[in-house]
Amino acid sequence: MLGPVAAGLWGTILPAFGHLPAVGLDGPSRVALDGLLDWPGLAAAVRLPVTTGLAATSISLVIVTLIVAGWSGTRVFAWFLRLLSPLLSVPHAAAAFGLAFLVAPSGLVARAASPWLTGWERPPDILVVGDPWGLTMVAGLVAKEVPFLLLMTLAALGQSAERQSLRVAGALGYGRVTGWLKAVFPRVYAQIRLPVYVVLAYSMSVVDVALILGPSTPPTLSVQIVAWMSDPDLAMRAVAAAGALLQLALVVAALGLWRLGEAAVARWGTAWAGGGGRRHLDEPVRLVGLGAASVSALSIMAGLAVLALWSVAAIWQFPDLLPDGLSARSWSRQAGALAATTGETVLIALAAAGIALALSVGCLEAEHRRGRPISTAALWLLYLPLLVPQTAFLPGLQTLLLTLGADIGRGPVIVAHLVFVLPYVFLSLGDPWRAWDPRQATVAALLGASPLRVLVAVRLPMLLRPLLTAFAVGLAVSVGQYLPSLLIGGGRVATLTTEAVALASGGDRRTIGVFAIAQTLAALLPFAAAIGLPALLWRNRRGLHG
Repeated sequence: MLGPVAAGLWGTILPAFGHLPAVGLDGPSRVALDGLLDWPGLAAAVRLPVTTGLAATSISLVIVTLIVAGWSGTRVFAWFLRLLSPLLSVPHAAAAFGLAFLVAPSGLVARAASPWLTGWERPPDILVVGDPWGLTMVAGLVAKEVPFLLLMTLAALGQSAERQSLRVAGALGYGRVTGWLKAVFPRVYAQIRLPVYVVLAYSMSVVDVALILGPSTPPTLSVQIVAWMSDPDLAMRAVAAAGALLQLALVVAALGLWRLGEAAVARWGTAWAGGGGRRHLDEPVRLVGLGAASVSALSIMAGLAVLALWSVAAIWQFPDLLPDGLSARSWSRQAGALAATTGETVLIALAAAGIALALSVGCLEAEHRRGRPISTAALWLLYLPLLVPQTAFLPGLQTLLLTLGADIGRGPVIVAHLVFVLPYVFLSLGDPWRAWDPRQATVAALLGASPLRVLVAVRLPMLLRPLLTAFAVGLAVSVGQYLPSLLIGGGRVATLTTEAVALASGGDRRTIGVFAIAQTLAALLPFAAAIGLPALLWRNRRGLHG
């Protein structure tokens, strides 16, 4: 886990300080720094990651807090939980395309409003997608990060004594939301702090969503770093390295600013909790949380529906709400490229997720046998590849591989995917693995089974559903990886994500719809299998269905 990150950072630091022998730079020197400072879009590119990252993280955290505080344990909340896996599996690029097709001047929202409200016969000249403040990009990030933070919050609720705390708060006269915020939220946030940091770091350095929804004049710093890495002039790799270090510094500064914000909120929250106020607009707050969470979920689902419709649309002129007809021509035209790209994507995802699952099982089994749970330091190391911006170490890793003469192909891409897949697989499997009743192992041992036989014949079959779910999570994460496939693959490893994002500049909505839906299905179908296979295999054993 640490090797690729450390090697990538080292491969970034050297060119950033003017040492890149491949182009005749034998630093240290200020060449890379001067090239970065001479870029006219630097000021806006520095502002955008900070503002959009902080905004997306704050809004996502508030929505998750309000929906859990106001609706946990209700039928409405159960409905959101049923949507959690499908929403989590949708890749960021597909969700971003769906949102773009919804809110663009010629999108479905404008089409629906045109006949009755606006009278538009042509798409309005309004900059919605690609606005200079990145507001649409923030909306796209929020729609995808809410399900992730909700999943992390659900895992934390089991260790926060939520029901007991709410029962005591209710007995003291506190409203549902007020009681949850005062009695439960501090314990929950302490456990989801690292996932929140991951969301902040990702939102500040995301590339695919920024290419689809973000501004382009100038682009975000992460997008410009990738552009410099792709420049035919190899000397621009040094400028890209300097930009990558700047990106890392911005993320570290934002995390520090967020930590100061935590301290300020904690001080204010302590005074508020001790103030004795029992009800603070509980019902309006509940409705706001429900509305915000519903908009977030519906925007992804509606976006996917529009993508699917565009992929089979014949003629669809503005302001028609629906196309004149349906046709499979786009799918048949892209069948060859789609088959090859899907095969490459699935092969890489299966390899990365399979290795990650094997490593996770080994680590968790060792943890169980030694009776030593994972430490906080180890958890930070596990999250490290998610906290360090991809743009900070992947360009350096690519440069280092080229310097060493390593072939750029499928193998290095699988390793790069593994760096990001392993943390998600481990975290998805960790809680179910630790919650398994150890008395099952004791009974098996008394019958003469070795520890290995207990693992293979008892534990793994009983944990089939969590294992398949963790594997599905790994597949979804791998399918959605853009920058590792692009940079480490050297442009010669085509995946559904890289092809879909490459189509963003072309404007062919039908082809974009085809690749985005294929990408979503590649991530979604494993979740369906994770739900259906245990029920099929253990259909005669009711206790193993959960």
